[in-house]
Amino acid sequence: MSRNFDILQRAEGHPAGIHTPPAPPPHRNGHSELDGRRSVVNSEVMKLIQRVFILPGANKAPGAVGFCGVYAGDGCSWVCAHAGEMLADHGGGSVCIVDANLHSPSMHDYFKFDNGPGFADAVKESRPMHEYARRAAGSNLWLITAGTIGREPNGSLSPARLRARVGELRGDFDHLLIDTPPLHSFGDAVLLGQLTDGVILVVGSNSTRREPARIAKQSLEAARIPLLGAVLNKRTFPIPEALYRKL
Repeated sequence: MSRNFDILQRAEGHPAGIHTPPAPPPHRNGHSELDGRRSVVNSEVMKLIQRVFILPGANKAPGAVGFCGVYAGDGCSWVCAHAGEMLADHGGGSVCIVDANLHSPSMHDYFKFDNGPGFADAVKESRPMHEYARRAAGSNLWLITAGTIGREPNGSLSPARLRARVGELRGDFDHLLIDTPPLHSFGDAVLLGQLTDGVILVVGSNSTRREPARIAKQSLEAARIPLLGAVLNKRTFPIPEALYRKL
């Protein structure tokens, strides 16, 4: 575990830029009509977390992983957030989620934070990266929100600057989960993916057709970004989900 993370965890009263939300986010204990469907997706995400991070076999567990949707609305941010929670809850070490989807930031809403200062600010400023991290719901889970976004969200994404800042975060936390824009909409996803050890592709079961998913996979391969796995999100059931789970 990194020295900076130890400093953050031992800090009393949390230094500037780091605070604990007043209560856990409502999705933790709340119930809705989507709970059954989400539980199945959670099971798939948990298996992915175990295979990629916890029990990687002969492979070294990745330090930085990108989460990419094929299209907007595939639920990539939701999957990334749940993966971060699960990894932190299951002893995966210190975990930091970075909202790098500057075109449609949502992690601050999910974890009930304000949206700043964050990733967009960190790329332009010189403060240490760990000062932008805020403790989320869990002692080992941290969040860097998207932050202050200008009129051209990708205008500040300098490859050299990004590499330096992501490299800094690699030293601060055991695992870095980066939520990126959708692959078929913006070039940022490939740029960010090249800074990671690999990408997890999130596919919307009712919104993404086979051909766009295949093209997205080819785009990652062309950029030499390892595809670590895929999650089929928003699956619907032709039979009641309670019966489906017994099959």
